[in-house]
Amino acid sequence: MFKFAGISFGGIFLLLAGCSTVPSDHNETVPVEWSLTNAVTAAVPPRRAALPAVPIKPLSVVPVVHHNQPPPQIYQPAPILTWTSLDRWAAENKLAAPRKVASSPLASYAINSAKGTLTLVIGSREAIWRGMEINLGFAPEIIDDQIFLHGLDLQKNLKPLLFGEPLGFGTNRVIVLDPGHGGSKPGTTSVRDGRTEKEFTLDWARRLKPLLETNGWTVFLTRTNDTDIALSNRVAVAEAHHADLFISLHFNSSAPDHLQSGLETYCLTPTGMPSTLTRNYSDLWTERFPNNYFDEANFKLAVHLQAALLRATNEEDRGVRRARFMDVLRGQRRPAILIEGGYLSNPAEAEKIENAEFREKLAEAVANALK
Repeated sequence: MFKFAGISFGGIFLLLAGCSTVPSDHNETVPVEWSLTNAVTAAVPPRRAALPAVPIKPLSVVPVVHHNQPPPQIYQPAPILTWTSLDRWAAENKLAAPRKVASSPLASYAINSAKGTLTLVIGSREAIWRGMEINLGFAPEIIDDQIFLHGLDLQKNLKPLLFGEPLGFGTNRVIVLDPGHGGSKPGTTSVRDGRTEKEFTLDWARRLKPLLETNGWTVFLTRTNDTDIALSNRVAVAEAHHADLFISLHFNSSAPDHLQSGLETYCLTPTGMPSTLTRNYSDLWTERFPNNYFDEANFKLAVHLQAALLRATNEEDRGVRRARFMDVLRGQRRPAILIEGGYLSNPAEAEKIENAEFREKLAEAVANALK
């Protein structure tokens, strides 16, 4: 299959109680933690494999507005999005037809634009953008010898990657950093010595703050010490400071499995699309939240920062993923993402995370990406 490498992306310009992941037979699983009450893990099928077919549901498209602009209160219905021939879509957008790049174990096709190459795998929701994993809403299918993609994937995934402009925030840029957990919510613990996630996320944020300020950002932290902060209050901090961006910082766990490793970045699932991770949340596709007005910006920001972190750390790429159960993202009225900076349940990775130099490297990667 694919082995991922660090990538480059046009310059641009997430507390959950214990980040953890439940092991699977293929050593590829999803995080299980965070501070939702009575959270229950909902494992997804193994990576690198086709996911079950998902029924198509009607939806109305949310109009896109600029970040920091209050969403309108009235939603206008839009045409139902259905499956579309990728060949026809490419031709309409003046792109070369997708070309087959592999026949086994699953048929794979690449589509190119001036911004890079996206590789799609028939029957799988995983795709590769310039060497890095992203997750589609629906698995591509072959119908009458043509590749068909769901219209939402064309709108929310392919279009931002293949044609989207880099994010920009002007001169008076404000960012809120959210060190995950705190106080009585320690998060996950290191398999090496029992140190807690809340310590490492706060240190990461403290290191990142002056680096961003050097780059011209005004920076606020949702917590500056070992304090309990409700999820709603973390959203309120961003509102109060009229933030342009919100980034929640976390570390992961798959205990008792010690093999999982790597970096993941999450953004909110677009309306009408199934999530990569549900955590036993109802995951109603028709749900729309304030942050859904920034679907394209969320996705581009997540891709950009995931790529920067991979380049800086050479850690395993666990991809850009989507979830809609994360309260800390749903209420945001600005581009917002959640980063998982590695697995404290993996001894080798926990050793890195416990090293201040590694946390400095994570901070520098985010700061450099947001210059």
